[in-house]
Amino acid sequence: MMQNQKQNLKRGINAWEPEWPVALLSEPGAVSIRSGRSLRPQIIHTSGPDPMSQFPDAKFMLSANAADQFLPDNGTEVAVAGKSNAGKSSAINAIVNRRQFARTSKTPGRTQLVNFFELRDGQRLVDLPGYGFARVSESVRQHWGRLLRTYFEQRESLSGLILVVDVRRQLGEFDRQMLAFAESVGVPIHILLTKADKLKRGKAATALLEVEKELGDSLSVQLFSALNKQGVKEAREVLEKFLATDR
Repeated sequence: MMQNQKQNLKRGINAWEPEWPVALLSEPGAVSIRSGRSLRPQIIHTSGPDPMSQFPDAKFMLSANAADQFLPDNGTEVAVAGKSNAGKSSAINAIVNRRQFARTSKTPGRTQLVNFFELRDGQRLVDLPGYGFARVSESVRQHWGRLLRTYFEQRESLSGLILVVDVRRQLGEFDRQMLAFAESVGVPIHILLTKADKLKRGKAATALLEVEKELGDSLSVQLFSALNKQGVKEAREVLEKFLATDR
């Protein structure tokens, strides 16, 4: 079974047809996003420099709903992906050390677009859509499948993927699809097993070991908690390493 999982993961994106979950985007009542429709950039974070942050000049740049809305493909950028209830926004805020840098919400799935943030000149963080809960049409699921596949295939500046996974639920089908995207284009991957504070130390360590055994040495995995800051320093070091990598 483990061998089959590894073989499926390494098939690459060419064998994958986008079948996004019924809950791909946001909560019911959010702004509808239709395939092919151009949206104006949406302001997510507008605060000024934060001298306490490791990225004091970090700022939101734009949101994109189509490939032609992406920022120019230069410099380096690290993508962050994860299921909409895995604590992705909280993880980003903890790593960047900026409160509400990526907006958090009690309702999972608020990230609806591909959001570009500048961390430093020529270095970016890209917050990919959280998938999980909102009811969307088949056309929207297909649109997001094509958009994310295009993002991974075309972004020469993409130098790493940080995948956020709830340690209590471990890897799911769509996490593995994101891993396949990144592996197919040779992008290094780091997995954050978030919400480690929700488990006792022994159970968290066991969960970490299980994921490491399943995926082998092709990527790195760590425990993480935005609440008690467990693993924040290590995750930040990985982000810096990816940002310094030239594909």
